[in-house]
Amino acid sequence: MSAPFEALTPDFVLTAVEASGLFCDGRLLTLNSYENRVYQVGIEDSVPLIAKFYRPGRWSDEAILEEHAFLAELAEAEIPAVPAIAIDGRTLHQYQGFRIALFPRRGGRAPELDDPAVLGWLGRFLGRIHAIGAQQPFVHRPDLTIQNFGEAPRDELLKSPFLPSELRDTWLSVVNQALDGVRRCFDRAGALPSIRLHGDVHSGNVLWTDAGPHFVDFDDARNGPAIQDLWMLLSGDAQAMARQFDHVLEGYEQFADFNPASLHLVEALRTRASSTTPAGSPSAGATRPFRPPSAGSTPRATGRTRSWPCANRSR
Repeated sequence: MSAPFEALTPDFVLTAVEASGLFCDGRLLTLNSYENRVYQVGIEDSVPLIAKFYRPGRWSDEAILEEHAFLAELAEAEIPAVPAIAIDGRTLHQYQGFRIALFPRRGGRAPELDDPAVLGWLGRFLGRIHAIGAQQPFVHRPDLTIQNFGEAPRDELLKSPFLPSELRDTWLSVVNQALDGVRRCFDRAGALPSIRLHGDVHSGNVLWTDAGPHFVDFDDARNGPAIQDLWMLLSGDAQAMARQFDHVLEGYEQFADFNPASLHLVEALRTRASSTTPAGSPSAGATRPFRPPSAGSTPRATGRTRSWPCANRSR
């Protein structure tokens, strides 16, 4: 089985970018990316651009174009997302079987998530992103549901050759136990609005400058509950996460409503992230698990400090 990106030699990457009508100056820097391949490419008589080569077979053209359209909507609303560059009216380019998009280069550092002002600032922009995301759904991108991101991947792995036969029964038992817990979380949360999301808001996808944040890598954009874009900003013990979340919501609720029942989903979303990303990935989220509220209870605001589902969790 050949690797999907084995053809991406430096010469291939530069030639692919030039096929869009630009002229490269020979400079090429590989950037971190798990699902796709991303490069900083030098452009003659101009600033470098970012070239993103999409993983073959992961998204349809229509789904990628929905990502680009969402970015354009956000940029039009002066939200600091980084839109794809249109060349001859196209943001998605093809070269020898690869789909490629070009983006302006944006620098920055990781946000200081222990700073209340930073959390409030991020909350304000996420509220604005969600206000626009709620205006219409994605049509060609998946919904964040138990079926799409739990049961279907489980069934696909069971049919694949990658699961050793001697581990199959144990693995399946553990996954089914986790999915049972996920279903209970969704049952407690009840019906929640599904909106267009960034989908993977961790510190590696937020670049911070003195002028504030900008959001990058919307590759995981999908329809889902708003909490998916909020919980990965939190870390530490229960009390620390409660304080951090209060700062996030202080900014968020200036632009969008937040349903506290969605806090029931955090443990389920953590389970999805830890089961679909490699160990050590930033998508693993906060350092300690949440304990969902007991059945029949609903997390609620209590003054300026929200009660937290995992407040009594022992170490």
